[in-house]
Amino acid sequence: MTTELAALGDAATTSTLALLPAWLDPENIITALGPFALVGVCLIIFSECGLLVGFFLPGDSLLFVTGLFTAAGAIDSPLWLVLALLTICAFVGNITGYWIGRTLGPPMFNKPDSKLFKQEYVDKTHEFFEKYGPVAIILARFVPIVRTFITAIAGVAKMDQRKFFLYSAIGAVAWIVSMTLLGYFLGNIPVIKENLELATIAIVFLSIVPIIIEYVRSRRSNNKQQAPAAD
Repeated sequence: MTTELAALGDAATTSTLALLPAWLDPENIITALGPFALVGVCLIIFSECGLLVGFFLPGDSLLFVTGLFTAAGAIDSPLWLVLALLTICAFVGNITGYWIGRTLGPPMFNKPDSKLFKQEYVDKTHEFFEKYGPVAIILARFVPIVRTFITAIAGVAKMDQRKFFLYSAIGAVAWIVSMTLLGYFLGNIPVIKENLELATIAIVFLSIVPIIIEYVRSRRSNNKQQAPAAD
């Protein structure tokens, strides 16, 4: 297994373009963990979905690479088990984040900006939640940073537990299955395997498209509101 991991890691280095620091690079993470790769990925997914300090972790790209490594046999577990464990971790992570927000309450978010908890992240997540309602719990799975903070925001807002659990479960299945299977089936395509870093960057870019769209809409809305005032 270690040999297979090393081989995949070597193949990934053929691309010189790097988006993340080495210690956050999905291939490096899985390769370094060796036989404990699946355990490590599960812990990372749990942290990103449930612990506020996990907002910087590479969830989407990590799932994609996990699917690729599973298809190659480098992660020595059947696909159904990988999907099941990751889904459980994503769901339990959301529940943990919800109870953190519900227990600690608004004071947690009323503190001045710090290096880890920027009020900008919280405000954007709250707007996202208010705009899309319960469905936001599902949509947020595919948006970095938002998927980390929205669970705590839902807890602070005391969203109905049954609804939160239901939408969290649906979102966990949709996110884990789609991202992991994407890597599982596309990762064996030669052009993707030989340019793994580029493929990872593409996944990250696609995951932030909703943020870009929302930013553009916000700018247009602000411009329209400022135009009459200028006249």
